[in-house]
Amino acid sequence: MPMIDVYATAGTFADTHQLAIDLATTVMSIEQVPDIPMFRQNTAGFVHELPSGALSNVDGDTNYVRVQVLTNAGALDRDKQVAVVRQLTDLVAAAAGDPTLVDRTWVLLTEAVAGGWGLSGHANTNDELVAAARAQIGQLQAAAVAGAASQV
Repeated sequence: MPMIDVYATAGTFADTHQLAIDLATTVMSIEQVPDIPMFRQNTAGFVHELPSGALSNVDGDTNYVRVQVLTNAGALDRDKQVAVVRQLTDLVAAAAGDPTLVDRTWVLLTEAVAGGWGLSGHANTNDELVAAARAQIGQLQAAAVAGAASQV
């Protein structure tokens, strides 16, 4: 259930809402988590538009983008790390309509420590998140069976 934060100068992206959706969808897909409400409703992208002059490299260039992806510990193995960086970089450049932005997009992957991932007012460990996901999958399967039985 990653949180994806993008920081860029205001006006970099034409449709920040669609970019936020695309970021969340992309990372959820790469993680290969079950498509259940727990993950769909708690994987989110945030686009932070900074005022002109609020970011710069040493040379004074301001046309950079920073993407930070926060996941629970161990959510991304090496192949998934590479995929997240590549796909989010490409997504940001496409959303900006600037293919050269791939060379100016920084992607940071950060893992929350066990117990450092809060959801519904509780600091969760990975084991607790897995248990909650399994419980929700069981509830959804039971509801599907009950719904199918009631239609017979």
